[in-house]
Amino acid sequence: MDRDWADPDLDLAAVAAHAGYSRYHFIRAFRETYGETPGQYLTHRRIERAEDLLRTASLSVTEICHLVGFSSLGTFSARFKSRTGLTPSEYRTRHVGRGAALIPGCYAMHWLGGHRPAPAGADGSAIPEKRADGGAAYGDKAPKERQRNGSTS
Repeated sequence: MDRDWADPDLDLAAVAAHAGYSRYHFIRAFRETYGETPGQYLTHRRIERAEDLLRTASLSVTEICHLVGFSSLGTFSARFKSRTGLTPSEYRTRHVGRGAALIPGCYAMHWLGGHRPAPAGADGSAIPEKRADGGAAYGDKAPKERQRNGSTS
């Protein structure tokens, strides 16, 4: 749950199955351990992340709402206000400027996964090349070690 907190389609049944529990037993065990249900825990993590973004990123409240995993701006605003006592806009007005300067929105979107890099090796950069001097490349066995092991290649 902590890894996929921003996924709006995070499914309680799938998380419970991954943990090896039925959905209902997972909820009971989670509440005993953390003092709140998985849904409450997830909402708190999302609100905490939204608080951070409101203080540090120059993104709109709607963009932050979607980045942290809420699909409804109304639900996000209501849950945010019940947790912090302020609407997201009021929170930003009160807390912006404390600490570092605002991060540009384009950079925040990139950092939060708004842009996906090309797969490794797509441009050939992840493919190891032979060294021109005949020495062992990283991960290759040195020539003497190959001879000791009986390898000829």
